[in-house]
Amino acid sequence: MSVSLKTALASMILLASSSSAVYAAGAGGGTVTFEGAIIEAACSIDPESVDQTVGLGQVAKSELTAGGSSSPEEFKIQLNGCDIGSLTDKTVTSTFTGASSAAVPGALGIVGDAGGAGIMMVDGSGTVITLGTATQPQMLQDGPNTLLFGAYLKGAATGDITPGEFTAITNFSLAYQ
Repeated sequence: MSVSLKTALASMILLASSSSAVYAAGAGGGTVTFEGAIIEAACSIDPESVDQTVGLGQVAKSELTAGGSSSPEEFKIQLNGCDIGSLTDKTVTSTFTGASSAAVPGALGIVGDAGGAGIMMVDGSGTVITLGTATQPQMLQDGPNTLLFGAYLKGAATGDITPGEFTAITNFSLAYQ
């Protein structure tokens, strides 16, 4: 085989392999963004606990009449990697904030088509949580910890309950002691 034929074959092989790379590069692409924060705290909050949705289900209007309430739905805040050696009391409190309900004193307000109700939250012992006020301290241990809470829909003591869809948002913050 002549040198020019070998060069021509090598060039064709090189061209064929480079054109398949062009097709692979044009097969789709995207971006992956990583975000987070390094915090000065005794524990890390599990990513699934940071932003969560709690479904309260479909509640009959009759169940909420005259201040009635739905069954509570449990939610939790999972803490990981806790190192409580530097904590004096080895406890954590949680503070929930959000817009108050105009219909139900002490409840988190709902928005949407529904009305005449609000969302009550309780800690793991069943004590009602007051918006903007720290919960009772919960004991921590080294390693993973789970903070348990509950939420339920409560109707206004007087007035109409308006059927429809609703949402509510609360923010939480933790304080270690």
